[in-house]
Amino acid sequence: MEAAACGPAALQFPPPHVRSNRNEGKQRNDLPSPRRSNLHLVTVGDSRGKHGFLRQRKPPVGQLQSLECSQVVPALEAGYLRASSNGNWLLKTKAQEVSLCLDGRSIFLVGMMGSGKTTVGKILSEALGYTFVDSDKYVEQAIGQDSVTQIFKQRGECIFRDFESDALRKLSFTPQQVVATGGGAVVRPINWKYIRQGVSVFLDVPLDALARRIAAVGTDSRPLLHFESGDPYTQAFIGLFTLSKKRAESYASADVTVSILDLAANLGVEDVLDVTPTAIAIEVLVQMEKFLQGNNMSRRMFP
Repeated sequence: MEAAACGPAALQFPPPHVRSNRNEGKQRNDLPSPRRSNLHLVTVGDSRGKHGFLRQRKPPVGQLQSLECSQVVPALEAGYLRASSNGNWLLKTKAQEVSLCLDGRSIFLVGMMGSGKTTVGKILSEALGYTFVDSDKYVEQAIGQDSVTQIFKQRGECIFRDFESDALRKLSFTPQQVVATGGGAVVRPINWKYIRQGVSVFLDVPLDALARRIAAVGTDSRPLLHFESGDPYTQAFIGLFTLSKKRAESYASADVTVSILDLAANLGVEDVLDVTPTAIAIEVLVQMEKFLQGNNMSRRMFP
């Protein structure tokens, strides 16, 4: 869950109908030209016509396991997913490649409430053959209450944060997990000691999109977004804006940042909420592979 905050009295924010699109009006030409390699050009159809994208040939059985991380076939760019019906195959292929670099290390997803950490985390865990853990659920079970909202009301946020830190400490010792952390977990510096035992990934979603997503289902399960007045979107946006100002620096400490706004632009999607969880999961794997190869990361387990 999120760290406590209250919204400012006067705040300028976009109306619900505004859509975030950084590249509006710009012509994109992000499709690569075919090369003689382990890639071949395929063509698929969509409502706009035919588009070509590069798809990787499946290697012989056992070939991936025999490769070093630095020898893995180059990452499949997120833009190749445009109009693709092979998202699941791309996801599994990329997961095989990245698993060589991960070498069993866990993945910790961080980001604001409503950013999709749980949904994307479950997809990643299945693709990698990892165990999925929701740290909020972990704390609920440890305390013995049904929801984080109840914990906040009955025992207070500080108690929840103490249990959250203890949960992350325990989870940091277990390999091959995808952990969806609470949005406010990044605020306590001690939590980063635990998160950094794996690879941390920040899912960066525009506040307008988060507010629209949360407003659509209500704020009852979001104890830090309860205000006396205002429509659900306004309440959500004010609360998210305030929280994001406090957490921006902490989120920037993640090993990998996945910008959903940039991903939407690469895919030619106007509304970031229309980017599928599978496409986000593939982009997470692509960016993690770049990070791991660039840093030649070794295990950081502490005593």
